[in-house]
Parts: sequence; structure tokens; C-alpha cells
Amino acid sequence: RREWEVRLQETLGPHYVLLHSSAHGVLYLSIFIRRDLIWFCSEVESSTVTTRIVSQIKTKGALAVSFTFFGTSFLFITSHFTSGDGKVNERIQDYKKIVEGLTLPRSVPDTNPFRSDPLDATTRFDEVFWFGDFNFRLNKDRNGVNSILQHNLVKDMSQLLQYDQLIKVMNGGSIFKGFQESTIEFLPTYKFDIGCDQYDTTSKQRTPSYTDRIVYKSRQKGDIKVLKYASCPLVKTSDHRPVFGLFEVRIRPGRDNIPLAAGLFDRELYLLGIKRRISRELQKRQVIKNQKSSAVCAIS
Repeated sequence: RREWEVRLQETLGPHYVLLHSSAHGVLYLSIFIRRDLIWFCSEVESSTVTTRIVSQIKTKGALAVSFTFFGTSFLFITSHFTSGDGKVNERIQDYKKIVEGLTLPRSVPDTNPFRSDPLDATTRFDEVFWFGDFNFRLNKDRNGVNSILQHNLVKDMSQLLQYDQLIKVMNGGSIFKGFQESTIEFLPTYKFDIGCDQYDTTSKQRTPSYTDRIVYKSRQKGDIKVLKYASCPLVKTSDHRPVFGLFEVRIRPGRDNIPLAAGLFDRELYLLGIKRRISRELQKRQVIKNQKSSAVCAIS
């Protein structure tokens, strides 16, 4: 985990700092923020829910992090729902257990308590982003999905998405109430043979599906604008392809009743990451310098 955080800091550079990170079993979530904006954040709080109690290693459940930035409260949730093609009801139960079990906020005041529901943590924040391996599948056999994938779909995935379990249950109102998802314009992100672009060639022949998703909601309509929602097809180190989102969020002025956290961030990580970044840049410059100073001699 620490090595991963150092790599993130090294990559993001000196203008960003790690505000908070949390882990719960195999789940991990980190919040980086622009360095000059840490003075406008409240205390960061976190909460976890385990949905598979019998497992010694926590592989199913949720991890949430929340804080207030100026006068806008944020909740970030990463989760891993029950796997299996037909286990839609189990995944719906996972969702319900998570929204009821997350104990946030605690010390930081709710920015609008009159619109909050004690049985749903996502109603207690202005802006909510929920992402992870939701494990919802396509209700279509492997051959049928393969047949659709053979067409040149480009960005129109409607032929596949008409079978998507998550879209169906969201439209039915049984899960992710009030949440939205941007238009999916990328191919299914699960399940690949590691290291290549082939969907599952094992004996299980799992159906390609959109298991990895990002959904969002806000108390005020139009607060969140989606700039990008896509997958990373070139990252092939897992049987999933990573999914990312880029959002623009409206921020409201600060509140007197929400104390700021006095610019707290992980300074040790910051210094280590920047030191590595500088060393890497110096190595690159030395390589370029050596290339420029090299000479080619001709003997006649």
C-alpha cells in the first residue's frame, strides 16, 4: 500500500498532496488534493462495511471517505459487490447494507441535515461519487455477446447495454437511488485474459460485462458535470480494464460551523515521492546528456 502511495505522489508531482488514504481488506481509497487548497478542507472521516462476514480476508464490502471542501460536502465510496452472473438480488442487498451501515459524517456537521435520511448515508452529503467492481453482468449468453462484439460498435454500446443488469435495476429504482451514470462509450471491461485483449478463454468462458462502474449524485441538480468517462484498454495487468471519470463540481462558500483541518496531509509521503521524482528527472537528463555527448568515429 505504501509503495503504491509513493508512486502516486511521485507521478502527480509537487502540486498535489495526499489528504487521506484508507484500506479495508482488499479495498483501498486515497484522496489527493491540490497543495494550495488543503487549508479549505475539514477533517477527513472514513467508514467501512463488510458484506461477506464469513471471509477471513475482506474482499466484499465498501470503504467510504468524506470531508467538506469550502462549503460543499463530499462522499467517496469504493465497493466490491457479490460476484456471479445471476446474483442480482445479492448485489442489491450489498448496496442496501452499505448505505445503511456507513457511519458518516461523525464530527463534521451535515451541510443540509433537513434533506438527510438516517438509513442512507449518501443523502447526508452534497456530492457523492461511488465507484468500484459492482459485478453486475450482461444478461446475455457468451455467444450472443461475442456476436455483438464482432460488429464495429465504435462508441455506441446500446446493443450491449440493453442487457446490462445495473442499468435495469437502477431504472427500476431498487438500487443507487438518485444516482446517475454517464453514457458508456467503451467496451466491456471484464473479463480478460491477463496481458492481452482476449476475453476469458478459460473453461468458464465468462461473458464480457461492465462490472466496473462510476456513478454519482448531488443534492442540487446540475452541480456535477461529466467531462470524461472511459476505460484504459492499454493497461492489461489485470483481468479487468481500469475505468476512470473526470468531473467538474460546483463548490459553495465556506461555513462558519465547519472547522478546517489546518492543512493536514501526509508530509513524509510527500517528501519521499518528490525526492523520487527529482531523482528520476535527473536520471533522464543524464541519459540525454550522455546521448548528446557521444561521438561516432569513422576509420578509413
